[in-house]
Amino acid sequence: MSLLVQKFGGTSVADSAKILAAARRAIQAHNRGDQVLVVVSARGHTTDELIALAREITEKPPAREMDMLLATGEQVSVALMAMAIQSLGVPAISFTGAQIGLVTDSFHTKARIRNISTERMVQALGEGKIVIVAGFQGVDENYNITTLGRGGSDTTAVALAAVLGATGCEIYTDVDGIYTTDPRIIPEARKIDRISHDEMLELASLGAGVMHSRSIEFAKKYGMPIHVRSSFSDVPGTWIVHELDARRLGVPVTGTALAKDEARITILGVPDRPGVVHAIFRTIAAANIVVDMIVQNVSTGGETEVSFTVAKGDLPETLRAANTAAAAIGATGVTHDADVAKISVVGLGMRTHTGVATTMFEAIALAGINIQMITTSEIKISVLVDRASAVPALETVHRAFALDQLDGAGLPFKPSQSRPRAMKLVPLADTDIDTRNGREIEPMPPEPRSGGMEDLVIAGVELDETQARVALFRVPDRPGYAAHVFRAIAEAGVFVDMIVQNVGIEGDSVLSFTVPRDAANRAADAVKAAGIAEVSVEPTLAKLSVIGVGMRTHTGAATRMFAALAERGININLINTSEVRINVGTDIAQGREGLECLKRAFALW
Repeated sequence: MSLLVQKFGGTSVADSAKILAAARRAIQAHNRGDQVLVVVSARGHTTDELIALAREITEKPPAREMDMLLATGEQVSVALMAMAIQSLGVPAISFTGAQIGLVTDSFHTKARIRNISTERMVQALGEGKIVIVAGFQGVDENYNITTLGRGGSDTTAVALAAVLGATGCEIYTDVDGIYTTDPRIIPEARKIDRISHDEMLELASLGAGVMHSRSIEFAKKYGMPIHVRSSFSDVPGTWIVHELDARRLGVPVTGTALAKDEARITILGVPDRPGVVHAIFRTIAAANIVVDMIVQNVSTGGETEVSFTVAKGDLPETLRAANTAAAAIGATGVTHDADVAKISVVGLGMRTHTGVATTMFEAIALAGINIQMITTSEIKISVLVDRASAVPALETVHRAFALDQLDGAGLPFKPSQSRPRAMKLVPLADTDIDTRNGREIEPMPPEPRSGGMEDLVIAGVELDETQARVALFRVPDRPGYAAHVFRAIAEAGVFVDMIVQNVGIEGDSVLSFTVPRDAANRAADAVKAAGIAEVSVEPTLAKLSVIGVGMRTHTGAATRMFAALAERGININLINTSEVRINVGTDIAQGREGLECLKRAFALW
């Protein structure tokens, strides 16, 4: 018998009528012959009410006791769901996270799953029962109740689907799928039929609130298809699937996202020498702060600026850590802006379509909005703007890519069409050279040394020696200049890879990008002709990348990379980041040495 995991969010079990409706959905699957496991969240606003109750007692409730309190919300839901299913004539049994042996680490209120015992669930399923499991919670090795943090019930559901070998995981929510952007902000947003794990990872981390990053990390790691659909209708939802099942021919961008509650920190006058970047982010990671965008541009006068973004709520603690780091490395100061937002476009098609950056930057320029920072990956472009301009920027970018006219991805995905594909970590020879582009890839061992199911998984490290860096200095920090530059580059027929723009200082900014080596002079000539006077070309650049699952949510991933390079005295001259990889630029002569040290550093994860 096939196993189906269904997860019902808080709005789906908010009252008795909705609990009974969810129970009928589980029974329908059971009557089709599937084994069914149901994961439920706390009802409605229960979690918020419990948090408010704790705050009535104390402003700083102990994390352990908060977990004890918050876990009760899901316990109510599972008991009521089991009663509902049994009242409809089908046997059911409810379990807390502790009762099924969902063991986590001991980081209260944001614990990570280490392992799950399947014995009790498998036995109950074999007896023909529908199994109901409390989401969001577990127990540590000392039998303390723990909770998984934001999106924890999604994480529970996908983890159980993975460990039990389910054919799929259905996430029932109050929307009928994943949209090209938040339909509450842009009513013209269209539902997406299929989206890849990587695209969903990026969108989830960028502010798309339907799914949380950690659940998608599980799905990608274990090759689990997810169907996000409405609790209140039977219309098909959105399938989150392997990349090969999600491709859309001729569509460069799948969706846009807005992260409103961002804060930007810039460390000024950072000495341009090996080890300083590691010193900065080692201090930030020690405070257990999740960093989002990281931008470092080329140095001038032996100094550079390093900027990064964090959740606005983490700003006070981050500033303390940043000031400590700045003093330790001899930087000249720290600035910040608590009123910024991040606008992003995401799509697999960006790997093969040129002009995506130009279209995005021109759309923002036409709206009269200034771009403060830029960072890119293979399937994402993110820009930082002031928060007041965020919604107009999102609207204009969404229109620019005609996402209001998207017609989905064709026929609905069916799980039987594609078996789940896990992340394959296949060892090759000592070096595996792609002779078409000169890119050297070193995969990690197939069994990463892991202490838990949610541990960071590194798929490989990569060295690209085919690129050159073009740096533009004294670029006016005002609307339209990024669009102006990249329009000129596009008209010159040059394909751009990394784009890095740091926050402007005293009215000017530095804008760098990488291009194929044989196109570097053509790109430089194009931007000079467009009116940018100060242009430098570094014709030989080594781009080092670490690729994996959990790169952003594991705070030490970037730190580990920077530490390995610092120990070898390898200087970093460019940084940009995404949900699935960290890219740095360094001197071409140190590229292979950098590849070797990263191989050794990440083989320990």
